[in-house]
Amino acid sequence: MSSESKEDAVFKALASGKRRQMLDAIRDAPLTTGALCERFAEMDRCTVMQHLKVLEEAELIIPRREGRERWNHLNALPIQAIHDRWISRYAGHAMNVLSALRADLEG
Repeated sequence: MSSESKEDAVFKALASGKRRQMLDAIRDAPLTTGALCERFAEMDRCTVMQHLKVLEEAELIIPRREGRERWNHLNALPIQAIHDRWISRYAGHAMNVLSALRADLEG
């Protein structure tokens, strides 16, 4: 998979509020798929699994099987790559523009 298609998969995965909530849920500690189904009871198990599949394809989660349970671990590296490539570059530029605006207003 090319770097660009990996980024596309990450952006697609992060575009869904439910998937972002799932990532928030496993940020501090991994959860089983069953625990995620309980936490997101408004969705049926099949829908939760579809969301987890999108997250896994984007490499945002790493599933680990332990017996009959599937533990979903957060992998923040793709988010860090997006930050490094896009957000940090534009944030620096935005800060320069705001600093210049502040200097103009104060001067």
